[in-house]
Amino acid sequence: MTLWQNISYKIKYAQSKLFVLIGINVAVYLLINIPAVFEQLFVSGFGNSRIIAFSREYLQLPAQFNELLHRFWTPVTYMFMHADIFHILFNMLWLYWMGQIFEEYLGHKRTIGLYLMGGLAGAFFFVLAFNTIPAFEGANASVVGASAGVMAIIIATATLLPDYTIHLFLFGPVKLKWLAIFYVLIDFLSMAGSNAGGSIAHLGGAFLGFIYIKRLQRGSDWVGNVNNLFKPKPKMRVVSKNPEKSTSSYPAQDEIDRILDKISQSGYDNLTRQEKEVLFRASKDER
Repeated sequence: MTLWQNISYKIKYAQSKLFVLIGINVAVYLLINIPAVFEQLFVSGFGNSRIIAFSREYLQLPAQFNELLHRFWTPVTYMFMHADIFHILFNMLWLYWMGQIFEEYLGHKRTIGLYLMGGLAGAFFFVLAFNTIPAFEGANASVVGASAGVMAIIIATATLLPDYTIHLFLFGPVKLKWLAIFYVLIDFLSMAGSNAGGSIAHLGGAFLGFIYIKRLQRGSDWVGNVNNLFKPKPKMRVVSKNPEKSTSSYPAQDEIDRILDKISQSGYDNLTRQEKEVLFRASKDER
């Protein structure tokens, strides 16, 4: 199997939705930048790509309302664009690393929904800030990148599992709560810098991820409710009174919420064997 066939297989058939998101982001970046490289080498010269200029004009998110009205699709398209190779590289690495943890505990059906919601929240924060905060008044700004959607997944994972420990190069073991606080603080301090728009969008995605998990722990699953709208309704309902069958059915939402609260407070390792079995059955049902 070739490399491209392997990538295509993972995108089409893997249960994890991370490959879908990463695949779309990489495909968009390559479709724009590969032709742009040839254009600059043989036609326009370095830094004069019409392809890149066109893509930015029609796909990035503008701050001004009058431009946004004529580019109403940009709150979605901006979250699949990137400024350069390092921009997309680090975004996709963080999406893959943190997304794996997210899907391990909450299943794979919420990943795309949370990414999109985080991106839309980032777009809302960005446009709102540049039209209400005096320091940004009149600025002709725009923003691109998956960072808001990625931040939603990072902060959601850290909110659900604050004491979960990962190992970072040069830093060693770090708990997710400290990583989340660090990123939020950096983005807050960067609001007065050259990439203010990007930092504001990041904070919007972070806020959405935090609120989503808090609502999920109280029994309100925004992403799950949206997914349910697109599920085909069964034509027949089968009722079984077999007690043995009921023991393997999908666990009650209240029980799942209680276990999620316990994970948030004391970590996954402190769950009882029965509680881990409940989470396993819930995850198995989703799959």
